Amino acid sequence: MTTKHDLFIDGRWVAPVGKEWIDVENPATGEIVGQVAKGDKEDVDRAVAAAKGAFAAWKNRTAIERADYVHALKDLLKRDKEKLAAIITSEMGKPLKEARVEVDFAIGLLRFAAENTLRLQGEIIPGSTSEEKILIDRVPHGVVGAIAAWNFPLALCARKIGPAIAAGNTIVVKPHELTPLAAIHLAKLVEEAKIPRGVVNVVTGDGKDVGVPIVAHKDIRLITMTGSTPAGKKIMAAAAETLKEVRLELGGKAPFIVMEDADIEKAAEAAVVSRFMNTGQVCTCNERTYIHEAVYDAFVAKVRQKIEALKVGLPTDPQTDMGPKVSLPELEKVHEIVEHAIKQGAKLELGGKRLTGGVYDKGYYYAPTLLTEVQQDMDIAHDEVFGPVMSLIKVRDFDQALAWANDCRYGLSAYLFTHDLGRILRMTRELEFGEVYVNRGGGEAPQGFHHGYGESGLGGEDGQHGLEAYVQTKTIYLNA
Repeated sequence: MTTKHDLFIDGRWVAPVGKEWIDVENPATGEIVGQVAKGDKEDVDRAVAAAKGAFAAWKNRTAIERADYVHALKDLLKRDKEKLAAIITSEMGKPLKEARVEVDFAIGLLRFAAENTLRLQGEIIPGSTSEEKILIDRVPHGVVGAIAAWNFPLALCARKIGPAIAAGNTIVVKPHELTPLAAIHLAKLVEEAKIPRGVVNVVTGDGKDVGVPIVAHKDIRLITMTGSTPAGKKIMAAAAETLKEVRLELGGKAPFIVMEDADIEKAAEAAVVSRFMNTGQVCTCNERTYIHEAVYDAFVAKVRQKIEALKVGLPTDPQTDMGPKVSLPELEKVHEIVEHAIKQGAKLELGGKRLTGGVYDKGYYYAPTLLTEVQQDMDIAHDEVFGPVMSLIKVRDFDQALAWANDCRYGLSAYLFTHDLGRILRMTRELEFGEVYVNRGGGEAPQGFHHGYGESGLGGEDGQHGLEAYVQTKTIYLNA
């Protein structure tokens, strides 16, 4: 019998007002692995009211007290690591070994938030008279509305909950309707950690019925959203009605630059991992690979060999390198992009099709795909693929690589492989991306700062800068 999961509001598990439910499908097998409440505006109103009611008491707790609660939640994630990884794999299709990495990342995000709560420092500035001091204090916003994407169902929720509540806010979280089960289990751990009622609320449902009311709600003061650029633009426009602060982590089109002096073996390995991890469903994935013409043929041979060696299969199999796409529409979108690239002149070296036969017939498996002879003016060099497709583009020199890398409306992540310090220093000045991985594959750190330029969003997550996003300043002219 399929398990039904209620909404988590004000520290209690409550049925949705509309008495409707959403099936959660395992994209690897087609099986229904659970049902979650289909929330609506009334449910959002209940959750926001609970968060608003809990805010005054929560913000007045000491930073150490709030940190202790976040530490307790972190410890419960550590205890339930295998259970959480299995949930992520079942609802998203992520290979179990990658799901374990996601749980570890979520733990790291909570740890950083807890450990750095005491580092939310203010300032003292000389006043206008000898007897005055100007204080710049940092205070929480109030109720935070958080909307998470489906590709990291646990980590994206932890990334928002940890710093938000550590800084003294309360929060209403909407996990993605395709992958809500990890967030449901996280809410159970919030309850077990005895975080006060109303501080964390989880409302499942779709974007129209839950996401839109969260963004529009007058009592929510900050929206933090991870998702697509079109959705982010709609959220930003809607948030303007109530002048709430918005932080958006959106799409990406990461360039992966390989120069002739690079360690080709290391670069090829990083290029493949950074493209095919999580079936290419990562905003920081290697979306377009620029290779110096002097090493192009050698690089193509190496990546082809590595892609051919990838094992695609059930994500519960320890030998699996790549699982399914998260849904049939996502698979079809990727295939359309590949077909269009071929029509524009790209050469299909590997893949380019949905996999069939055996376990493949039950899930949404797409073959690891390699395209060569991709040109900068092709659509695939500019539109986010978000799937297991590597596009190789030949460049004549570093100037061309930089110019083509920057010829993009996105500005989230980039990669550079070279041992030339001059090129690296030039990259820091000229490459227009929020985070750059130099001589390594992808994967941001909890203590870093994950942010992008252009259509990759506003604001950022993680590290001290990300934590400070969850507070606002208050200026006090202090006189005796």
